[in-house]
Formats: sequence, structure tokens, C-alpha cells
Amino acid sequence: MRILGINALFHDPAAALVIDGRTVAAAEEERFTRRKHGKRPVPFSAWELPVESARWCLRRAGLRPQDLDAVAYSYDPRLARPAADMGLDDPWDHLRQTYAREAPGFLATALPGLDPGLVRFVPHHMAHAASAAFAADGAARSSVLVLDGRGERASHLAARRTGAELEPLYAQELPHSLGLVYEELTAHLGFLRSSDEFKVMALASHGTPRMLSELRRYVFPTGDGGFRANAVPWHELCPPRGPDEPWTRDHADTAASAQAVLEETLLDLVRWLHGRTGDEVLTLAGGVALNCVANARISREGPFSRVWVQPAAGDAGTALGGALLLAAGAGDDPEPMDGADLGREWSDAELGAWLKDAGVPFDRPPDIADTVAQALADNAVVAWFQGRSEYGPRALGHRSLLAHPGHAGNLERLNDVKGREQFRPVAPMVLADRAAELFDGPLPSPYMLFVHDVRPGWAERIPAVVHVDGTARIQTVDAAREPLVARMLHAFERLTGLPVVVNTSLNTAGRPMVDDPRDALECFGSAPVDLLAIGPYAVRRGRMFRTSPEGWSV
Repeated sequence: MRILGINALFHDPAAALVIDGRTVAAAEEERFTRRKHGKRPVPFSAWELPVESARWCLRRAGLRPQDLDAVAYSYDPRLARPAADMGLDDPWDHLRQTYAREAPGFLATALPGLDPGLVRFVPHHMAHAASAAFAADGAARSSVLVLDGRGERASHLAARRTGAELEPLYAQELPHSLGLVYEELTAHLGFLRSSDEFKVMALASHGTPRMLSELRRYVFPTGDGGFRANAVPWHELCPPRGPDEPWTRDHADTAASAQAVLEETLLDLVRWLHGRTGDEVLTLAGGVALNCVANARISREGPFSRVWVQPAAGDAGTALGGALLLAAGAGDDPEPMDGADLGREWSDAELGAWLKDAGVPFDRPPDIADTVAQALADNAVVAWFQGRSEYGPRALGHRSLLAHPGHAGNLERLNDVKGREQFRPVAPMVLADRAAELFDGPLPSPYMLFVHDVRPGWAERIPAVVHVDGTARIQTVDAAREPLVARMLHAFERLTGLPVVVNTSLNTAGRPMVDDPRDALECFGSAPVDLLAIGPYAVRRGRMFRTSPEGWSV
């Protein structure tokens, strides 16, 4: 079966292609259009489709729209109810539902040759659940938990996978939504809702949860697999913050309290689910599953032996999940994800041609990994553009900014480079076989979706990647899976004695992650980055403004 998955209705539009149960390609529309999150999650944008990412997925496989067997659209308007009946203040939601119902026709127009009768509506949270349960390795018998802002009429799903079957066990009806509560706080704290929730998580580490008992009056588990999440009067806990205003202790303490009540509620849901299934493996998806602090607590204190989180846990991942769900239902055996590098790539020759066309001086060193390691050891900031781009919000060694972790000032330096708030942490990339020496937490952690305690003696050696609470959101690197990254890490350790480098996403604030060579050159040219490692080539800032092509070598 050749199945195209589409996420479009709310935010993070994306497309994914699954052929005979194998994920061939997956990409977010923002990487093509350069609009952060693809669009805003308002009813008036619900008609917008991930046209560019869908077309690219088909090109990647050499398919035409008429070659598809099915299209999975990750929302089923037949399950929705009027927003007012669900207790939501969303007077234009009916427009969203209209666009959803007309999606087959819109898709057929966007992808000429597609039969609109092939479009299947997949329930939103079932698509989320399938993106985790069917994509995780060793999860043929597993439990799955989904939490986000909203789907058709719920904000949560507990389910169980048994082979090709995905059985719903409990769904929390709207208006109760942990995701929406967190979104409201995000806006109250002066950040962009449905976008900047991770900033609230980061700010929480700077506060104490002294408002926790107050928040428990509004947000609490019900003990039967569900929860209540009533409207919180945030203004009674702390004053609203303007986007350009400094944050205060009250803001940080409110964020810490919200984070704590979220974790408490999640733990109750996880324990209830385990009581129903007795499974060893738990998989997570939905936007709330991008909360790596909560994930770490679930792993540490929850009853499951292993916790796996979909790297594209937000709505973008439902494109993949919808396709996997239809594939399993058609008799295909879904293959686990081998990695998140499911997007675009360019050959060495193509990259060289891009650089020549751009008139950029560059060279081809004997080994780009050694060149980057030496630059990092000399405390340079390096833009790293290698292989296929990542699916999901994390830079995982394909579209990254790298730096030396041993200099505490590199945290402030990188936040300045990216133009973002100074309370934001950056992450360590570490060799998988060395991670346990430095970090205490769930291992391996290839998708940067858990926080780990930094072991004694190491915080002083790698201060740039240690958050204010003594944790780090690590990415482990498997040398067999990522040989180039591993070679760079080995070379850096030989030079510095540190098996870790700083890894943060290759972008600047408010812009999507770099995806194609043009994006890489624009980012490199506009930000104070010392070296661009693009495929096997090195572009050095000191030579950036030379007008003569002398010195080019391919």
C-alpha cells in the first residue's frame, strides 16, 4: 500500500509517505514555506494544506498522486461537535469543520490526478497514537498515551497496541485539556501560544512551585483514567507579562507550579493505564509529549519499564500516524522508525553547485568531521548541515548549531546568535556508549525528549549544557546510525577530553529550522557563525566576503 499522510487542520501542517508499512519520507510544510509552524492554528487558516511537503514526499518516492492507494487526513469532522457544546470559546470553529469536510476536494485540487475518494478521515488522536505505537521499536504489545490541546471532541487518549490493532481505552472529553491550560499560561506569560510552550517549561526551572496547591483546585486527575482541567485565573497567580517585558520571580514560580501539576496529572494517567494493560512499554505522542521534563519524570517514577516518545510528537506527527494506521489496517506490517532524518537531502555534487552558484568561497577538507572538531576545540560556533533534515522540532545532528560545552559563556553566546531569551538552555550531544558516564536518566535518548541529571564532576566540565536545575536534555549518538556525527565527537574528545558538544537547532528566533542549502547560507550570512559545514565542504566566515573564486576546491 502506498499511503500519503496529511496533517493540516490546526497547526504544523505536514506530509508523510508510507509504502508497504515503511516510512519513506516525512516533512513539515514550514521547512518549505519558511513560515514558523506552517500557519497559525486559527479557523481561517484551516483550509491551508501541506502542498509543498506532500509534493516532495511523492517526488522522493517517484510517485504521482494517481499512484497512491490512500490518503490519510488526520482529523475526522464526523466526530466533532459544535464548539459551544464542548465548552470551548471558539465561535468560528464551524468554519474549521467546513474546511475539514471539504479536504478531499481541496487535496485533489492541490495534487492533480488524485482521486478524492481515496482520502480517509482518521481520528486525530488515533493518528497521534499510531505515530507512537507503530513507529516505536519493540512496541508490538504496548500502551500509548496521547495528550494535546484538542482533537475533534477530546484532548487525550489512552490506548493499547496489540500487533496491528490499536484499541482505545479512554478519552478525556473537552473542554478539559492539559494542553489548552498550558497554552493559556504561555499566552499569559507573554509568549506565543501553540508555539512557545517549551519556553514555559524552560522558565519553570528558574522558579519554585509555590502555587501548586492553588493550581490543584483547577487541574487534577479523577482516578478513572481522566482528569479535570478547568479555567485557571492566571491573573490571580501572577501579573500578565508583555512580550518584551522582563520576567519576574512570580512568573517563574507560576510556570514551575503549572509544570508540577502537569507532571502529577500525567503520572496518575500513566499509572491508571498500566493498571489496565500491565504492559512493559509506554509510547507517547501529542504536543504535551514534547515536555521532556515531564517525560523524564514519567520514565523515572512511572510503572513502565521503557518509555518511547515520537520525535514529531506534535500535530506534524499525525501525518505519519494516520498513514501508519491505514497501513496496519490494510494488512501491511508497520516498520519502526529508524531515525527522525526523513526529510530532504542533497548530494555532494549538488551542494558544491549550490555554493558555486552563490559565489561563496569554500574548500573541501580531507574530513569535514576533523575540521569541525578542530574549529569547536578552538571555540568556534559551527553550522552543521548534513544528510536528510529532521522530522519534528529537534535538531538531531543534521541541521544543528554546534559549540564547545566547556565554556560557560557559550550558552549566552548561542542565545545571542539565535536571538532568543537567555533563560533558554542548549543541549549536549554525546556518544551513546559514553552517555551513562556523564548523565543519569533514560538511555539511549536519540531524540532529545528527556532531561537527565548531570553526574557529579561533569557539570563543571561542560557548563554550557547544564541547565539551572542541574539537568541536561541530551541526545545520544549511535555510531552505527550516525557515523559522521560520531566521528566528529570522537575527534573533539581527542582534542579536548570531552565526549560532548553543544547541539541546538540551526535557525534564528521565530524562523523554522534550516532545511535546504539556501536556508543554510542565509542563516550563516546573517548570524555570527564561524564555520558552515555543509556536506563535505567548509565555508569560513573569514573568507565569506571574498569576491574572487580563487581558492575554491571541489
